[in-house]
Amino acid sequence: MYAVCLRYARTREDAADILQEGFLKVFLKLEQFQFQGSFEGWVRRVMVNTALRAYQKQRFDFEQSGYERLPDMPVEPDAVGILSEAELLSLVCKLPDGYRAVFNLVAIEGYSHAEAANLLGIQESTSRSQLTKARRHLEEEVRKMDRIMTAKIPNIL
Repeated sequence: MYAVCLRYARTREDAADILQEGFLKVFLKLEQFQFQGSFEGWVRRVMVNTALRAYQKQRFDFEQSGYERLPDMPVEPDAVGILSEAELLSLVCKLPDGYRAVFNLVAIEGYSHAEAANLLGIQESTSRSQLTKARRHLEEEVRKMDRIMTAKIPNIL
């Protein structure tokens, strides 16, 4: 569950706070679990909702990262397919808050854009735009990583 919280939080300390608050909610609302589906899935949903509420409390409405002016064009679906899970998680954690929240909900958790928009209090079109920009941001970071790795390997031939 810590990994779920870490994806939504800005820092490890924030993730630990979210995790603690989430488990407190699980404990206090345990009687609401109706044994329909897995217990782990229910706990995960509580953690995601707790993380989203924490995100909404500290959300920066006018946060800009320079990617807002990029045109909304489709991004290849395998733009980050060459990364390990740890590398991808590291890149996702570096995304601006809005991009990270939508990316986590839609690309990782499997929510629809309508559900993500409802949870985040944004328009569905904003969710789509944020996901496109998040993917583009991740693709650019992967290219940077590739250039660094290529530069470190000497050309023997």
